[in-house]
Amino acid sequence: MNNKTTGIIATIAAVVLCACPGLFMCFFGSTSLMASMAPGADIDVMGSNDPASAATMGFVMLCMSFIFIAIPFAVGFFTLRKKPDVIASDEPLPPTS
Repeated sequence: MNNKTTGIIATIAAVVLCACPGLFMCFFGSTSLMASMAPGADIDVMGSNDPASAATMGFVMLCMSFIFIAIPFAVGFFTLRKKPDVIASDEPLPPTS
C-alpha cells in the first residue's frame, strides 16, 4: 500500500472512532445545556438535581466533542498532505558570508 491509501484508511478510522462519538457527545451536551436552562425541568445528573451541574456537564461534553471532531481533520491533514521534496544533491553548498 502506498502512503495515500494508508492516509485514507487512517482518516476513515479516525472518523469512525472519534468524529461519530464526538457528534453524539455534542448532541448530548447541548441537550444538557438546554435542560439546565429550562425552568422547572426534571434534571438528574448523577444523583444531583442542581441545574448548575447539568450546565457544567453539558459545557464539558461540548468542549470534549469539539476536540473529538477536530481529530479526524488533523489526521487527514497530516497524512494526506503533500510533503515537500527533499533536495538531495552531492554538490557542496556555497560558503555563507
